[in-house]
Amino acid sequence: MNTIKRIGVLTSGGDCAGLNAVISSVVLAASKKGWEVYGIHNGTDGITEKPHSYEILTVHNFSDSPWPRLSGSYLGSLNKGVKMESLEEMSAKFAVGVKELGLDAVVVIGGDGSMNIVSNYCKGSMVKMIGIPKTIDNDTPITEDSVGFQTAVQVCTSAIDSLEFTARSHNRALIMEVMGRDAGHLAISSALAGQADVCLVPEIPYTIEGVINRLKEIKASGRNHAVIVVSEGIRTADGNHLSDKKNMVGESVYGGIGQYLCDEISKRYKEFQIRTTTLGHIQRSGTPSAFDRMLGAMFGAKAVNLLASGEDCKMVIWKDGRVDSVPLAEVSKVGTKLLDINSDIVKSARSLGMYIGEI
Repeated sequence: MNTIKRIGVLTSGGDCAGLNAVISSVVLAASKKGWEVYGIHNGTDGITEKPHSYEILTVHNFSDSPWPRLSGSYLGSLNKGVKMESLEEMSAKFAVGVKELGLDAVVVIGGDGSMNIVSNYCKGSMVKMIGIPKTIDNDTPITEDSVGFQTAVQVCTSAIDSLEFTARSHNRALIMEVMGRDAGHLAISSALAGQADVCLVPEIPYTIEGVINRLKEIKASGRNHAVIVVSEGIRTADGNHLSDKKNMVGESVYGGIGQYLCDEISKRYKEFQIRTTTLGHIQRSGTPSAFDRMLGAMFGAKAVNLLASGEDCKMVIWKDGRVDSVPLAEVSKVGTKLLDINSDIVKSARSLGMYIGEI
């Protein structure tokens, strides 16, 4: 017998477009079952810190507002992992918070790191959990798409279009640095859609000479401009990261590779003026695409139906054109989903003459 009466929903990790469509879907589906929904503020902080921060969500929070159509998170998010406390300490705080709030289940909207951390919290609190994948990096394993990725691709593609016009006007080769951490999905997808000339991703080694040779080919063809897309997680030509800085949870802090490439190419090749643009957090915003809204709606409904069926410790996925679910243990085991260098998107980029590294 299913005894769920009250569930919590929260967003964890970096924000992206489509989060509010997921939250709205969870609330609508849960309300149909007569469940009460607590919207937890600022990720797990709303549960682990005191006083607890939350609000009771009803269909009126979203049916009479534009929130499902907006980017960002209605609830606020948390992008600090487990802070400086141990996982055991945070799990204990989470268990106490869940009990005090009277939650029977939690729906967590987050990336692969959030899935792993919060699933460990839930084991200690005996609360059911369903995860919903979201990330502009699209590096959550097993699912083909995560909420927010397609909108971020559109934002990056639009930026490439804009850069192409100004590059043409000034006879320049313009570099655009995009997010993605250690995965090149965002870079290669937007580069192919925007018909960039070069795309550098963390999974494929490259050389400065290889980039310059592509620029020489462009110049020889009579074209006076070029666009280069680079993922923030690529290394320098000698195989190192620009910085050894770490964030609060020990992850590498990326950024600046676009300017590094600008400097290195400019030293060796003078036929183009080289400039760089770092797109930054603009990639996390933008009007959610139709696909991200649709995916968010289906993921939210699936999460509630899984809980109603007594399921626990599962993550909702999108695979082969349908919504499914897999155990969170399997998600943790697989780890970060990197770009497949033998994928059709990589092969297509190469076939079209894009320089994507030394493969």
